[in-house]
Amino acid sequence: MINADTDAEAIACWLREYRGSPRTQQAYRREAERLLLWLADQGLGLAAMRREHLDTFEAFLGDPRPRARWVGPTRPRKDDRWRPFRGPLSPASRRQSLVILQGMFNWLAEAGWVRHNPFRLMRDKRRRLDNHQGRIERYLERQLWTWLWRWLNRPLEDGASGRQCFEYERRRFTFGFAYLLAPRIGEMSASRMADFTQREGRWWWQVTGKGGKTASIPVPPDMLSLLKAWRCRLGLSSEPAPDETGPLLRALDGTRGLGDNRLYRLVCETFHKAAEVLEQEQGEDARAYVSRLRRATPHWLRHTALTHQAQAGVELRYLAETARHSRLDTTARYLHAEDEEWHRQQSFHGLDRP
Repeated sequence: MINADTDAEAIACWLREYRGSPRTQQAYRREAERLLLWLADQGLGLAAMRREHLDTFEAFLGDPRPRARWVGPTRPRKDDRWRPFRGPLSPASRRQSLVILQGMFNWLAEAGWVRHNPFRLMRDKRRRLDNHQGRIERYLERQLWTWLWRWLNRPLEDGASGRQCFEYERRRFTFGFAYLLAPRIGEMSASRMADFTQREGRWWWQVTGKGGKTASIPVPPDMLSLLKAWRCRLGLSSEPAPDETGPLLRALDGTRGLGDNRLYRLVCETFHKAAEVLEQEQGEDARAYVSRLRRATPHWLRHTALTHQAQAGVELRYLAETARHSRLDTTARYLHAEDEEWHRQQSFHGLDRP
């Protein structure tokens, strides 16, 4: 039912169904490509995939080996050093991958490209492919974020070059933007100056996010201060004009925008540098925090922002609007107050002191 001669062409037909949602299409392409590369390594094609292959593939997602062949830092797809993984996938990411691939096989079966969907043979399918996730764990605790933000704001040494001053302000703005407005990485790189608008004396950030959904997010005073400082560094007026279409985050020339990959690397490099400094300054006392910084990715900043807003008492309905979640139970994963209270009350129960 489709015009395709190879597995790659068949998957391309499936991906075209998501052309209206570029972010979704990009995520689905990544998972399909990982599967195709793994099948090629096994000497198999999509039509040859059987039930027993699913367990092997799921284990591979959790530990892609040999590491040098499969794992590497983010690079352009055409770069010879590009690798399909940045590291082993977490249980939640493995589950998400299987959910996407199950849908792909359903479509390919309907299209007549494969005869069956091996996912239908999984007896524990509901448990394995249940995409419901528990509480958010990949975020920076308040104390760790406080240290990180103070470190980002440490004054530069005397005699810093113009490039160092530019990168300093860009890091501050990037992390402040991510923490205060909880954007996704793609939303940050796509943001334009004119996306910050003023209505009746209040500033709003206009964003087009996942699934092409648009939203207006209130801009708090600290975000407006960061925006003004960043624009000052760029040599612009303090506030953006309605017709100012230039990119928000910019390369060293001050005009070109930052792509997703470059922005991703910038944030990860900052996390790793922060981990080195924290380890040097506090040693073993900060071992847990150092480990978290080394594992952190840009999406941790979104989780951190939403978690800290919830802890600060932002109502669930407003938190959901900021996160742009279609379901409140998705947003509720950021509510840790009940866990804290449960833990506090559990401490009442103990053993007699000898």
